[in-house]
Amino acid sequence: MIRLATQDLIIDVPGRSAGTALNLTIEPGQVWGVLGPNGAGKTTLLHTLAGLNAPRSGQVLIGDKPLGQLRRRQVAQQLGLVFQERLDGFPATVLETALIGRHPYLSLWQMEGAGDYARAEAALEALDVAHLRHRLVSTLSGGERQRVAMATVLTQAPNIWLADEPTNHLDLHHQSAVMALMAEQAAQGSAVMMCLHDLNLAARWCDHILLLYPSGEACWGPRDTMLVPSALERLYQQRLATVDVGGAPVFVPIQAPLTDHE
Repeated sequence: MIRLATQDLIIDVPGRSAGTALNLTIEPGQVWGVLGPNGAGKTTLLHTLAGLNAPRSGQVLIGDKPLGQLRRRQVAQQLGLVFQERLDGFPATVLETALIGRHPYLSLWQMEGAGDYARAEAALEALDVAHLRHRLVSTLSGGERQRVAMATVLTQAPNIWLADEPTNHLDLHHQSAVMALMAEQAAQGSAVMMCLHDLNLAARWCDHILLLYPSGEACWGPRDTMLVPSALERLYQQRLATVDVGGAPVFVPIQAPLTDHE
């Protein structure tokens, strides 16, 4: 399986003059959660890792090869990106949209085969949208569109998953199902990184955490060393209470002021 790594990577966030150089390795089987307030650069980071944004400095590696030396088709065969928001570029059904995930494997003008359709149908079933296969994506709710986006990447079957707010617009049932799917992908050997706003989802499902601060500062490590109230309160400028539920911490915001040195 393939790992994703960064070497002295500094993402290019407008208006930010500096930042911590990121030297990360997301190994197959790991689930990384990226946490930080609005404007910290979470989406910019994922887009940089996917090759959509140029870094200010440093580089991204897929396996042992620099991202910039790979053709886009090669990247798409290894790396899948779930966007936080998406636009409907042209009218397409749910099944047609899921089949886009097979395009990196098709030659020019080649049509999808039975195996491609089988992958797409299985992905739609996994995300509970198979019953919508003939609906136009433009007619779906936000949560349904999000699940279709996840199904499209599942159809793509990448070794590396990058997901920007994968639970966006989802109800509790489908939030849990999507996070379980991400964990399942990691268990099958994929490297997974996702941006999250929900601390409790990160605590439940992630094994590594990257904290991004608006100043450009960053720190990362195993979940249990990163999800501590002192670090999270400074990250969000919000006092938190912590309770244990089923052996996992649950973080609850409380109305209490932070002192200046915190």
